[in-house]
Amino acid sequence: MAIVTSKNGFTLLEVMIALVILAISLTALLSLANRTILMQAEQQNITLGTQLAESKLTEYETMRQLGHDDDNGADAGVFAKPFARYRWNVALKDTALPDVLQVTVTVLWGAKKDNDMVSLTSFVFRREGGLR
Repeated sequence: MAIVTSKNGFTLLEVMIALVILAISLTALLSLANRTILMQAEQQNITLGTQLAESKLTEYETMRQLGHDDDNGADAGVFAKPFARYRWNVALKDTALPDVLQVTVTVLWGAKKDNDMVSLTSFVFRREGGLR
């Protein structure tokens, strides 16, 4: 009696190797997708922080032009809801030009130990009387 063998399928070893390759590939793709989501969230925070800093800088410049500010050199606070997790600081600094002030608005978010932040700097004309 003759033994008939068939070569019409995959061996168990070939199937196991294919599954290992598939598992490694899927793990790499899931890791890449997770990293992409985290990067998108970080970029969204930076964009929103920049917009809030621009808003605060424009608000400061407008209030200054209307004469509703004081030149005490610094101010800080927290944005109103829904942006309550973002904090802001305004710092005034003298420049080489006696009639010009440097205004730096910094927006911070996240844990205080990490301090993710965006800073914008602009220059404004000093009101009469200056910082003193």
